[in-house]
Amino acid sequence: MNEIKQNSPYAWFLAARPKTLTGAIIPVLLGTALAFSDGQFKTAPALLCALFACGMQIAANFINDLFDFQKGTDRREDRLGPQRACAEGWITPAAMKTGIGIALTLSCLAGLAVLFTVWGQLPHGGWELVVLGVVCILFAFLYTTLLSYRGWGDVLVLVFFGFVPVCGTYYVQAYTLNMDVVVLSLVSGLAIDTLLMVNNYRDREQDAVSGKCTLVVRYGKKFGENMYLALGIAAVLLLNIVLVVQVNRLDKKVDVLEEKLAAQRRDTVDFLYNWEDRVYESAQRALKDATKQAVDFAFEPVGIDKERRSLLADLS
Repeated sequence: MNEIKQNSPYAWFLAARPKTLTGAIIPVLLGTALAFSDGQFKTAPALLCALFACGMQIAANFINDLFDFQKGTDRREDRLGPQRACAEGWITPAAMKTGIGIALTLSCLAGLAVLFTVWGQLPHGGWELVVLGVVCILFAFLYTTLLSYRGWGDVLVLVFFGFVPVCGTYYVQAYTLNMDVVVLSLVSGLAIDTLLMVNNYRDREQDAVSGKCTLVVRYGKKFGENMYLALGIAAVLLLNIVLVVQVNRLDKKVDVLEEKLAAQRRDTVDFLYNWEDRVYESAQRALKDATKQAVDFAFEPVGIDKERRSLLADLS
């Protein structure tokens, strides 16, 4: 690889780890897809949730890069995974702290925009989103600095790549939650946790040296392999449950629509079937009225009374 200039735009691009943004966007897309399926899709909150998720992911990547470097977990000499910006000298620690502040500020702006679009429409007015935003920022730091070193990383992935983004995205569009979105959140968290399990499996020896006690370090290589398989199977099974429920619900909607269309077709056929009779009756009435008017016009001036004129009109 060509030498990367320190603190250059390209260095920041690499530090942001753009490949990881799929893990931030997919939960938002899942929540939005379910909102769309339930007829609750709203464009602005969905897009703003995606911006918030991406901003928080980048901020978390910066925090992870800085603190793992300072703790000595990321080392150039024995690292197996992708290179890290601070460890490689692409970004200075001081600059990385500034980058963390900027990323968090931009994420907060996106979060405030979400809050602005839904304020007063949520069950608790919107204060629940304020609490959720503070929790996201707090755990972005706690993940790298403390919890991931004590084996809580997988639980945090389930929460912050499952329940928080999927339920949160659905909530700001539908203003409520249901069991479908909860199960789909679990699917998202389990699927994305397979990525963390692969990383921890790969880095198990280096993590053990650094004192990072992940589940793979604690329970061994075989546990990591089985856990990876179990996470994937559980995610697929739960996803199938969600899909079956959604398909059944869609079938019911189709049946209702078909009934409405059938009723409209029957009304149309009835109208066309009775059209000729209605036209004939209307023509008869019009002809009768015209004849009466003609008789009145012709015979009233010569002194024929109304009763006789009516009789003449009927005979005509």
